[in-house]
Amino acid sequence: MLTTVNTNVGAMIALQNLNATSQNLADVQNRVSTGLKVDGARTNAAVYNVAQNMRADVGALNAVKTSLDRATSIADVALAAGESISDLLVKLREQVTAAMDPSIDAASRAAYNQDFRSTVAQIKTAIGTASFDGANMLNGTITTGIRFLADADATSGLVITLRSENFSFSSTIITLSNAASILTVTTATANLARVQASITNVNSALARLGATAKRVEMHNTFISKLNDSLTSGIGNLVDADLAKESARLQALQIKQQLGTQALSIANQAPQQILSLFRQ
Repeated sequence: MLTTVNTNVGAMIALQNLNATSQNLADVQNRVSTGLKVDGARTNAAVYNVAQNMRADVGALNAVKTSLDRATSIADVALAAGESISDLLVKLREQVTAAMDPSIDAASRAAYNQDFRSTVAQIKTAIGTASFDGANMLNGTITTGIRFLADADATSGLVITLRSENFSFSSTIITLSNAASILTVTTATANLARVQASITNVNSALARLGATAKRVEMHNTFISKLNDSLTSGIGNLVDADLAKESARLQALQIKQQLGTQALSIANQAPQQILSLFRQ
């Protein structure tokens, strides 16, 4: 090897190695601080592209889950109100049957009727308050149900429809009139059939609501699992193994120290030339 003071090849090689070690050390420190082995397109363009597309899917699925969570809440409120209405109709059945007794006097019949009218008012209140986020599935204001997102692409063919049920008085479900009374045996007898039909219809409507709510719940569970799988996949692509990075960090720190010493030794090499010129 040429011995010269103008060009120190050993120092150049030592400096190159030290710079490479410092760059590797900076990369490891970045992975340790961010927790990512791929934090941008510069690090790995292909992996970053795939990960970003998957992150977009995760974001879309989060929107779908929010929509399904709203559907679940609306269905839960409707079911709670419907079950309460069913219980009240059972109570009406008892009151109507009691009022059909021809032996009771006018005062007792008036008391039965007052209790009957109070129960009817409770049913009306339950129907009117069965609302969540402005959606009431029981009062007849929503006639075609509500459609909710079912997939990340938000395509029209993949939606879940939460069907509505019209629980209004004098409807096909609750056939009883809002103004019904049981002041006489005749009116009590006439309303008995309406109350019984209403009980049957309401229970059938609750079964339909429950089936739809179950479908929403099952699809929401599927979306959650799909979201978790995508998130896990993103992690497999871009997350750094911090145990390995810790080992690399320590190794590179030692290598950097050795590189610094090697550069120092290489820089002292020209001093040996002086010994050649001593007299």
